[in-house]
Amino acid sequence: MTKIVEKQTWKNWAHTSVSTPEKIIYPSSIEEVCTIVKDAALHNKKIRVVGAGHSFTKIVQTNDWLLSLDLLSGIQELNEEEDTATILAGTRLYAIGEALGKKGYSQENLGDVNVQSIAGALSTGTHGTGLAFGNVSTQVIALKLVTASGEVLSLSEKNNPEYFKASLVSLGMLGIIVEVTVRIIKSPVYEYISDKISYEHLEKHLEALIHTNRHFEFYLFPFSDLVQVKTMNITDKSPQSLKGHYYKNLILENYLFYIISETCRIFPKTSSFFSKMSAKAIGKANITSHSYNLFATPRLVRFREVEYSIPLEHMKSVLREIRKQIETKRYNVHFPIECRTVKGDEIWLSPAYNRDSFYIAFHMYKGMPYEEYFYDMEQIMKKYEGRPHWGKMHKRSNRELRDLYPKFTDFQIIRNELDPKGIFLNDYLADLFSNTTENQVLNL
Repeated sequence: MTKIVEKQTWKNWAHTSVSTPEKIIYPSSIEEVCTIVKDAALHNKKIRVVGAGHSFTKIVQTNDWLLSLDLLSGIQELNEEEDTATILAGTRLYAIGEALGKKGYSQENLGDVNVQSIAGALSTGTHGTGLAFGNVSTQVIALKLVTASGEVLSLSEKNNPEYFKASLVSLGMLGIIVEVTVRIIKSPVYEYISDKISYEHLEKHLEALIHTNRHFEFYLFPFSDLVQVKTMNITDKSPQSLKGHYYKNLILENYLFYIISETCRIFPKTSSFFSKMSAKAIGKANITSHSYNLFATPRLVRFREVEYSIPLEHMKSVLREIRKQIETKRYNVHFPIECRTVKGDEIWLSPAYNRDSFYIAFHMYKGMPYEEYFYDMEQIMKKYEGRPHWGKMHKRSNRELRDLYPKFTDFQIIRNELDPKGIFLNDYLADLFSNTTENQVLNL
């Protein structure tokens, strides 16, 4: 049965988006979602859909109706013959990992945060790392979408492939994803290794590290020549207890880092010292476990974030410019810079569309000024065809996005077909995506 909460203030995880929707609605079935959409059209209301609220932008902010899929959760079917799982859209990624793990399966790749709903992760282009793997949306083989008419549209590569490619990363603008079928794999056991190396060593061996590891990522520490590198590779070793690993992550990477972050907020000039100290404090870790236990880490310290995807071939040039800019401007920043790789795909609004990609994420602790640092980093990203992560903060304009995405206009045409009255738009998305299709069509 649908649950409704009226006039309750909502804010996202990062507290960068706050609004008081007229209603927050919690449907518990696909049929209820259809009814809600028809009712919204009847009353001329707009709908935005929220999962975990882990996007840093105003992507779901609304004063009309906010629809949460928290009650639309669970694995509907596990098909062991075809290695697929059909999942309701509100299911959180960690719950999927736990449920699949009990059956000996897992998703092939995930990001480093697993609290998102599966629909939210798909809609914003959430990704992990590993050049053999695309973002999470590339695991989807079929989905069900409730369109602005309140009807359910079933999409796959065979069933309306253009709509399917547009819907896989759509920011919720084509309709409400209510069910997805994803490709799964027999759950591998991974050996996870974390260590620190010099930046000089990283740059010299970067290509080899990317191509010889199944999953590889690294963290640049501002003002330091030390880099943290993390790898995950399949092993024949037996899984081990992770209690010590979780304790270390919880204490060192959250509570201790919170104290450091508060110190930097109160005394900003200490940021460079604590960044260098954090880099030196990295110890070697070697852990063996199933993949769904290792992909994500707890994130309790709140921050702001900008993340960009650039063509893989530019990675070294970009890293040099970033390090030089930080040394020149001496920003008050102590958060490390996260660097990952993603395989290119054919999803229209994917930041990895038609190119193997290098993702770079910049963070700033909540309460510390971030504008100059983020602006300057974005200027570097712009020089290298940078595409912003849709769930992260950015300043790219409508015109810039059209230039960055070859299928932008095609996406707009489909958006207008499926939602001609803009039921699924809010002011933020209207600014980025509206009023372009008509002009583009006139110029064809």
